[in-house]
Amino acid sequence: MNRLGYGPTPGQVEAVVQEGVMRWVDRQLAVRDLRDPALEAWERPYEVLRTPMSAMVAMHTDQLAKALKAQAQGADSGTLRTLQVQKRQADGGGKRDLRELLGELQSVTLARAVVSDRQLAEVLADFWLNHFNVYIAKGFDRAYFADYLERTIRGHALGRFEELLVATATSPAMLFYLDNVQSVADNSAVATMATRAARQPQRPGQMPRRATGRPGTRPQAMDPARAEQLKARMPRGLNENYARELLELHTLGVDGGYTQQDVINVARILTGWTIDRRGDHRFQFLAQAHDRGEKVVLGRTFPAGHGEDEGRALLAMLATHPATMHHLSAKLCARFVADVPPDGCIDDAVRAWRQSDGDIRTVMRAIVHSPDFWALTNVQSKTKTPLEFVASAVRAVGGAPDATPRLASQLQRLGQPLFNMVTPNGYPEASADWVNSGALLARMNAAVALASNRLPGVTVQLDQLVPVTADHEALLNAVNRAILGGAMSERTRIAIRRELADITDPRAARAMAVGLALGGPEFQRQ
Repeated sequence: MNRLGYGPTPGQVEAVVQEGVMRWVDRQLAVRDLRDPALEAWERPYEVLRTPMSAMVAMHTDQLAKALKAQAQGADSGTLRTLQVQKRQADGGGKRDLRELLGELQSVTLARAVVSDRQLAEVLADFWLNHFNVYIAKGFDRAYFADYLERTIRGHALGRFEELLVATATSPAMLFYLDNVQSVADNSAVATMATRAARQPQRPGQMPRRATGRPGTRPQAMDPARAEQLKARMPRGLNENYARELLELHTLGVDGGYTQQDVINVARILTGWTIDRRGDHRFQFLAQAHDRGEKVVLGRTFPAGHGEDEGRALLAMLATHPATMHHLSAKLCARFVADVPPDGCIDDAVRAWRQSDGDIRTVMRAIVHSPDFWALTNVQSKTKTPLEFVASAVRAVGGAPDATPRLASQLQRLGQPLFNMVTPNGYPEASADWVNSGALLARMNAAVALASNRLPGVTVQLDQLVPVTADHEALLNAVNRAILGGAMSERTRIAIRRELADITDPRAARAMAVGLALGGPEFQRQ
């Protein structure tokens, strides 16, 4: 439950033992989608899940316009934010703005990890979100991200890898984040038009010519500085950013056998894969920006003149390439088994990948049934990430998160703010990246606050879990049984006993003992 989920809830270990461990595992593997009837009641308060991407785009565009206006008037972003809040309060509340909705998205993501019965599905959704990382704070990705999480990642987290890869490659969030919207063939009509526009002197109030080849002029005058910014962002040639990460991170891996020329040709194949910014902001293939020549990638020739189909054929080839199978299998084994993934686990996963054509649930079944998954040397060999720690701690004490972003803000204090990893490689997985004295102290403080019911955004009821008692030894035994499943070491017991020595209030002693157990070394392992 600690590796295939976010840890047990009170009484769940006994229930799984009664059901049979493998039956519980098979139930988790049998889940076909992330819709969870038990979770749907928790999701109802979250407005962000009902807000279409078009509305998010409109909010972001409106905020940009206001920020530019404020900038022109000499106001900073903090002042603008204050004025917006004051206006909304004066209007009696009204609809939430984009920033608040994105806070909701963090909140509901953590709540799903805590509440959902489909624990393996939630862990896989987090795995793929991290694998196909998009930085939420980059420009229009603020508006695209909720759709990316719900439709692209969660919609394909349990399907075939090729479908997931295509979904990410055609998502506006990824196209914008890794700059493929900027990539056009050097000799294309779009590049020529953009170059001409860049050479033209800009008059106040005039828009630069658009990269689509359709010149346009806004009805309102545009700030010259903003116009220059837009002109500087016009696509003028090949951009390799997405092509490189597609090969290095998303599919083959850094040792996948590709060359710089392969990166260039992948970028050429994907020219014209952009966003319809004049329409619904969904994927658009722009033929005028596409490189129509012949390309060769990994020894395979992509004949000239096949347009968008070249890109889809490329993604199909990459999804089933042996290097991709090995890279992704090793990464899944590192997530679910050990930081240094055992060769046997990788081999089992690769075999399942090949036989199932990249069906993610089949690959996961092979990993879970691998002897390496059950080897004692690999059990509890990994350190929880901040997300895993917070979710498992709340689950361990039967906590109920509220619909505010306050609990999710703890992840920022612990070093893993949701959706805010700037670089495309996502948050690290290895224990060494999360274990240091400052991080462990922060976890301990959060755990003690949680057990004391002082952690914002969550409520816990300890009475049925650990009874109040003035007998410290009885308290230690109860905490060991309820929180750690009997795994408390003698060293931890001595440390907690020492901290309890001067506490005479039984409720305060219980909160301290539970908090120290959650913050202690045994609970940090998964």
